[in-house]
Amino acid sequence: MKIALLQTGKPTDKHIAGAVDLYASRIKNYSSLEIKTLPDLKNTRNMSVQDQKIGEGMKIIQSIGKDDFIVLLDEKGKEFRTAELAVWLQKTLMIPRKRIVFIIGGPWGFSDNVYARADFRISLSRMTFPHQLVRLLFLEQLYRGFTIIKGEPYHHD
Repeated sequence: MKIALLQTGKPTDKHIAGAVDLYASRIKNYSSLEIKTLPDLKNTRNMSVQDQKIGEGMKIIQSIGKDDFIVLLDEKGKEFRTAELAVWLQKTLMIPRKRIVFIIGGPWGFSDNVYARADFRISLSRMTFPHQLVRLLFLEQLYRGFTIIKGEPYHHD
């Protein structure tokens, strides 16, 4: 199964972007990985939070397919220890779907229609992180999960 990461907003920190590229290239040794960045909404200063969530939600829904398994990276999602994430990933890769699409939403979270379309939610932590850092943290954990699945020595328990 293919893996995609869908994210909102352009990365601006060159150091984080470099590390994201590093982990993305490492993941590609285990699975195909597509990273798609949706452009930020325009004129958000004149929009309510709800309108921003709806606008981002429409872009997200347009970017996913009917046969995709949708996983939201969401503060209210399931928290995993790294080894548990690897077990979940291994099982999820067996689901007969075209892609697993992990989605990082905008600063206000997801719209109701995106929540309704989601198959699963994962929380990286109860703490709050900037979206650019979430990209890096998630890709590192995804890479670590693949190394655990393959029995490689990257992860130490």
